[in-house]
Amino acid sequence: MRLASFEDAAGAWIGVLKGGTVRDVAAADPALPRDMLGVVAGGAALLARLAAAADAAPALPLAAVRLLPPIPRPPRNLFCVGKNYREHAKEFAASGFDATAKEVVPEAPVVFSKPPSSVIGPGEAIPSFLDPTASVDYEGELAVVIGTGGRGIPRAEAMRHVFGYTIVNDVTSRTLQHRHRQWLLGKGMDGFCPMGPAILTADEVPDPGAMRLSTWVNGALRQDARLAELIFDIPTLIATISAGITLEPGDIIATGTPAGVGIGFTPPRYLVPGDVVRITVSGIGTLENPVA
Repeated sequence: MRLASFEDAAGAWIGVLKGGTVRDVAAADPALPRDMLGVVAGGAALLARLAAAADAAPALPLAAVRLLPPIPRPPRNLFCVGKNYREHAKEFAASGFDATAKEVVPEAPVVFSKPPSSVIGPGEAIPSFLDPTASVDYEGELAVVIGTGGRGIPRAEAMRHVFGYTIVNDVTSRTLQHRHRQWLLGKGMDGFCPMGPAILTADEVPDPGAMRLSTWVNGALRQDARLAELIFDIPTLIATISAGITLEPGDIIATGTPAGVGIGFTPPRYLVPGDVVRITVSGIGTLENPVA
């Protein structure tokens, strides 16, 4: 299922995306949770109820509702991974903006975070005006949503802890990222993490490596990669982060971006007001945001 959070005149709800509609599951089963974190915590039994409700629920045209981020306000910072595709690691090193490491391809996962206040939904404007250096870049990424939490999760068991997958745009001020020698300030600004349009549940994804991520800016293809190209795969990321940090239901792990970001060009192709960024991951759908 593709689970979405949406808003209409009556409030905010959980829905199932089918074709060009969202199924209002609360109308078919009012006892279902109204927020995505409640759905994540409910496990497989709740998902079965939700699927049954989706079959009986009214279909609302997407034009009649507003899609929100699937988890509108994550309870904790998002875990993010840098330099997790070889070609992107090379383009980042060549750009001169990487002030964090000497090696081109990292020896271990590079993990940083983005605050909950950075999250915005499909169609919302990326506030590039918040970056005083006018160096805003895009990074299309697959994100993993944790279902069952835990600490010290073995790599062999990691996929059992995945609830589903969504798309994020790890928007970045490149100059601030370089200036501060860390990535929080350059990547954590308000509105610098578009997310959506839905969470594709893990049962629909037998092999995440077969998924494909593509990013367009103003209709021009900039990024195109298979998830199998990750340097550190999803089980490795879950095992690495959970080794000393307890993962909780609803935690989000952004897995990294492939080559083709703005700083990979000479001169860099930064985002400017009026641009439109569109990111597609097979099975999940398309996340599109204008730039303000």
